[in-house]
Amino acid sequence: MQQLAVDRLGDALAGSGATFSADDDPALVRDAAPFSLKLMESLLAERPAHAGLLLAAARGFTQYAYGFVQQGADEIEAEDVGAAFAQRERARRLYVRARGYGLRALAVAHPGIDSALRTDPAQALAPTTAADVPALYWTAAAWAAAIALSKDDPEAVADLPVVGAMMDRALALDPGFDAGALHTFMITFAMARAGEPDPAGTARGHFDAAVALSHGRQAGPYLALAEAVAVAEQNRAEFLPLLDTALAIDADADPAHRLETLILQRRARWLQGRVDDLFLE
Repeated sequence: MQQLAVDRLGDALAGSGATFSADDDPALVRDAAPFSLKLMESLLAERPAHAGLLLAAARGFTQYAYGFVQQGADEIEAEDVGAAFAQRERARRLYVRARGYGLRALAVAHPGIDSALRTDPAQALAPTTAADVPALYWTAAAWAAAIALSKDDPEAVADLPVVGAMMDRALALDPGFDAGALHTFMITFAMARAGEPDPAGTARGHFDAAVALSHGRQAGPYLALAEAVAVAEQNRAEFLPLLDTALAIDADADPAHRLETLILQRRARWLQGRVDDLFLE
C-alpha cells in the first residue's frame, strides 16, 4: 500500500511540469521549484526505478539550473565575479544531478545504457525508440550544459560526442519533439561540434526548422541563433533584430511554453544591454 501511494504521488509530481511550464510568474516558480524537486528526490529514494519521476527530475533540475541559477550568475558577473563563479559552479552541479536522473530514466527501459554510452554510443542508443526521446533530450541537454560550464576539465569535454550521438538519435526518432526543441538545441550545439564542416550553415538550418515547428511562437530559436551564431560572426545587424523578435513574441500564444518564453525574454533584455561588450566595432 505504501508503494502504491508513493507511485500515485510520483505520477502526479511527474506530470506537474506542465503546470510549471504554463505559469506566468517566473519568481513564483523559482521559489516553489526547490521544494518540488526535493520531494521528487524523496520519492525516488523509495521508488528508484519510477521512470516518470526520473524524467521529471532530469527536466526539472535542468530547467531550474538554467532559468534561475546560471542566468542569475550571468546577470551579476559585472558587479561580483566571485559570486557569479560560485553560482555557475552550483548550476554545473545541478546539471550533473539532472544528467544522472536522465541516465537512470533511460536505464529503466534499457539496462546498462548509462555505462555503455561512453564506450560505444551508437550501439548503446540503437535499441531506443520514440518513447525514449524525452529522456534522451533532457539527459543530453543537462550533459551539454554541464560540459559548457566545465571547459577547463578535459574529461568533461571528452563527453561531447556522446551528447551529439544522443541528440542525433533523438532527431532521427522524433524530429518534431516538443515543437522543435531538438532543433533549437542543435543551433547552439552545431557551433561547438567538432568536425562540423559548416557550423553556421547547419545552425541556420536547425533555426529554420525550429521556427517552423514552433510556428514562430517561441523565443528559444531566436535567442540561440543570436548568441551562438550572430555573436560568433560578429553580426550586430542580425543580433539586435533577433532579440527584438524574441521580445515581441506573445507568451500567451503558446501556453505550454509560457514560462520558458518569459525567462528567455528576460535574457534577451539582458543581452540588449551587453551589445557593446559582445561586438567589437
